[in-house]
Parts: sequence; structure tokens; C-alpha cells
Amino acid sequence: MRTLIIAEAGVNHNGSLDLARQLIDAAAEAGVDYVKFQTFRADKLVTRAARKADYQARNIGGDDNSQYAMLKALELSPEDHAELISYCAAKGVKFFSTAFDLPSIDFLNTLGPDRKGLPLWKVPSGEITNFPYLRAIGRTGKPVILSTGMATLAEIEQAVGVLTRFGTPRDGITLLHCTTEYPAPKEQVNLRAMVTMREHFGMPVGYSDHTEGIEIPVAAVAMGAAVIEKHFTLDRTLPGPDHKASLEPAELCEMVRQIRHVEAAMGDGVKEPALAERPNIPIARKSIVAARPIAKGELFTDENLTAKRPATGMSPMLWETVIGKTAGRDFEADEAIEL
Repeated sequence: MRTLIIAEAGVNHNGSLDLARQLIDAAAEAGVDYVKFQTFRADKLVTRAARKADYQARNIGGDDNSQYAMLKALELSPEDHAELISYCAAKGVKFFSTAFDLPSIDFLNTLGPDRKGLPLWKVPSGEITNFPYLRAIGRTGKPVILSTGMATLAEIEQAVGVLTRFGTPRDGITLLHCTTEYPAPKEQVNLRAMVTMREHFGMPVGYSDHTEGIEIPVAAVAMGAAVIEKHFTLDRTLPGPDHKASLEPAELCEMVRQIRHVEAAMGDGVKEPALAERPNIPIARKSIVAARPIAKGELFTDENLTAKRPATGMSPMLWETVIGKTAGRDFEADEAIEL
């Protein structure tokens, strides 16, 4: 199974189209499947009184604690979207974006050369309890990647129910395990919850990672993640809410490389000798051989037999078949035994 890798540029463009292009360059160089941005209008997303999350206040600093002002500076215009879609196509990486409000859902659903919108949706963790939002996504009938940060199994069940009730095929939903903190403490990631969701819902699962480093998403792939999402930036020291919990370009490249290696190592689960190891079977295994010279007519015993490489004679697993039999000829020390 090939893991879908989403490089989350998010709002790490800092409102700059040039910086957004550089992020696309880095994502394409890393070999990800999608580079994802965020589509929203601040006045549709938060009230003017909404405060920043603690991690946002920590990462940005300053005296202004307005979430609205922060988000307003990070909006991408319709023209920006068109430019980024075109630039992604030129760089050979797929454009993706998360809608955070109803008008943004409508807008993203009109993009693309055929004006039929993006081929799938990513529902962010914060919208998993937003009925009107889920209803709008469901009505498009497109596949959905549903992030489940902060959610219980019951809340996930409700969200899935809304999506499927209004048109999302149940087999078109992938659940992403997530810990919604930036950066997320590794001891609070609970990767086993991803497996719990797969078993409970019978759906593909993945992992949206907010930890520092790359080892946790790589481990998630080994545990069966069908999708990996990871924030990235050009420079973790840049100002902004998400830079500090993001990978830099070289780290993104290494994460993709390691994920592809883990995929190659997963195999089909059938326990049998691998093609590469078959030539080593006779070299590494042993045969029953004479521990000392054995005369014709002598009985084979534990004392005059031993097991040594190579495995070109009788297998030592036939030991009890050989013991007590009579030597049909003379055997030199180390000579393979024949009955």
C-alpha cells in the first residue's frame, strides 16, 4: 500500500505569494503527493473577540492576542489560489486546501480547469462538531479525509453519520488520528488510537502529525497509516503560529524517504523465504554429518553424529529418524550422512 503524503503548508506562507511558491518548490522536491494550504475568510471563521490559542500566542508573541487579526493577515485571495494551483501543476505536485467556513467550501468546489472543484476534502479537527459544515461537505459526494484531533469515538461516529447522511460514501472516508497541539507532546500522541479507529469503524486510517521530528509519522506508516499529513516550513524561526511545529525542507525530504522505505519493507504478510535470502539457505543451515569417523555397520548415535553447515545433506530435523540406524558404509569425519 502506498501512503498518501500531504505536506501541510497551511498558513506558513505568512500571507506572501512568493513564500507560498517557495513552499511548493520544497514540497515538490521532497516528492510528496499533495501540498496543502488553508482557505478561509477571517470574518466567517472567528468572532472579533476570539483569542489566540496558547500555542499561537507563544509562537507569535507580541501584545495583540486577537485570533481575528492573526488570521486576517494569512488569508489567500481567489487570485492567489489560481496562481498556486497553476504553480503546483508546473512543479508536478498536486494542490490541496482545507476549507474552514461555508463560503470557502463553495469556493473550493468551483476550482480546477473543469470548475468541478478539488477531488477530495480535508475536514480539519476543529470542524468535526460543526453540523452545517459537515452537511455542506457531504452534499458534494466527494471523498473525505476527516481529522479527529480532540474528538472521542462518539463524536467521530456523529461526524461520519452526518457526512454519509448527506452524500459522502462511507467507503470514501479516511480517518486521521491527530493530537491538536503545536508541537504535540510525543507521550500524548497515542498512536494505538489510530488502530482503534480502524477496527471500530472499518475505515482506512492515517495520521496528522504535530510532533517535532519525523519518527512518529514514520512509525504510523509501519502501523498501517494510509495517509500522513505533516506541517512544513522554509524556516522554523519565521514568525507565525505554525512554523515552530513544522519540518524544514531537508527534514521533509527525509520523512518522505523513510516512509517510502518503510512501505517497501511492509510486504504482503506471507511468511516464506524472501527471494533475496533463498540462496543463503544452504549456507546458513546445517546437515547431519559424522562427528568422527564411523565404520560400516556402526549404529548412528548422539555421540558420533553432529550438525554442521552447509545444508546440502539430511536436515537435522530428521535427527530422530537417523539415530539408531546402521551405517551402510564408512563415513569420514564431517561427511554428510546418508541412509
